[in-house]
Amino acid sequence: MYQEDDLIMISALQHYAFCPRQCALIHVEQAWAENRLTAEGRIMHEHVHEEGDESRGDVRIERGVSLRSLRLGLIGKADIVEYHRQDDGTWQAFPVEYKRGKPKPDHSDKIQLCAQALCLEEMLSASIPTGALFYGKTRRRLDVDFDEALRQETEAAAIKTHELIDAGITPAPVYSKRCESCSLVAECMPKTIQKNRSVKSYLKRMLDET
Repeated sequence: MYQEDDLIMISALQHYAFCPRQCALIHVEQAWAENRLTAEGRIMHEHVHEEGDESRGDVRIERGVSLRSLRLGLIGKADIVEYHRQDDGTWQAFPVEYKRGKPKPDHSDKIQLCAQALCLEEMLSASIPTGALFYGKTRRRLDVDFDEALRQETEAAAIKTHELIDAGITPAPVYSKRCESCSLVAECMPKTIQKNRSVKSYLKRMLDET
């Protein structure tokens, strides 16, 4: 169990799964840069949270729901938690996370959503089997099953993210295509730093050989 002072943001898991260096820049070095994409995402989240709670037949909708897990050491908010009325009269929680773009090839968004579900399970003492990611670019929901594999991946990400933040060390950059969509690409300088590191390693190797 974690203490209140040791809790990290649920979003940090998404940052870690996308890129550990990005996670460290944001959550260790407190670096942040907003570009058009992050601004659009921020506005989308604000709009969702401001709409207020509502009921639609057998579905209750709560927005900006505070979340916490002492077991995983997480804190944050869910954009939306829907409660679906079941045949026996009980209500099934169904978290929904809003994303500006389109589905990613990695599991970073799914890990963030699953972490929200794990927090809700701990808070409500209930099982939550599914949730959804809503992508603004496609205007569609992607249903996500919280199967055992995703749960294990999410819990492992929580442990690794805690270790990264506790260590306070920012990993070296590894340039890839995803860097171009990162709002911190100017602060990270993946091409420049990686190139300089390569030159330094080459010179050191040459000196060692002589």
